[in-house]
Amino acid sequence: MRVFADKRLLVATHNAGKLEEIASLLQPYGIDCVGAAEMGLDEPEETETTFIGNARIKAHAAVKATGLPALADDSGIEVDGLGGAPGVYTADWAFTPTGRDFVQAMTRTWDELEAANAPYPRTARFRATMVLAWPDGHDEVFEGKVEGQVVWPMRGRQGHGYDPMFQPDGYDITFAEMDTDEKNRISHRADAFRKLVACFEGSGA
Repeated sequence: MRVFADKRLLVATHNAGKLEEIASLLQPYGIDCVGAAEMGLDEPEETETTFIGNARIKAHAAVKATGLPALADDSGIEVDGLGGAPGVYTADWAFTPTGRDFVQAMTRTWDELEAANAPYPRTARFRATMVLAWPDGHDEVFEGKVEGQVVWPMRGRQGHGYDPMFQPDGYDITFAEMDTDEKNRISHRADAFRKLVACFEGSGA
């Protein structure tokens, strides 16, 4: 694994919350994080059919546009009773002309499971893939996941996305009913983060 020896990192996201989360994680290593919005970058078209593929598109596009090393992620939920859908199309299922509507996406997910007469428990997992790319074209990939099941009706008001219908293994509450700190400790993104940090631990910060 290549050690990250730079002091500035472009986080290829327009999501302020995600930028803040990653900047906080890397702060102990003396890394200055800057977001795609601050750099005036457009979001590239995600044309791949895997989380790794789409994260690579975002990371390398950001590197090419700025000359800075860049970190990008792609994430979503895979529902076994739907053959792994929505998967990389998780955000697309929530698309409406006026913005993303995850209540619509969750309702569609459950309706399709009912139509398929999918057996219980209706197992699923959240996946997160992070790609750290350098200007010389090298990249490192970090994958995280959390196993669980989808439940109905939706429960809880915390979190975002599919959290109100995802119940992680070992819990009887959904991500949206869970304390934020607890969710962040066990989440798919936390799993990927733990692996990512190894790149920075040899930086000498």
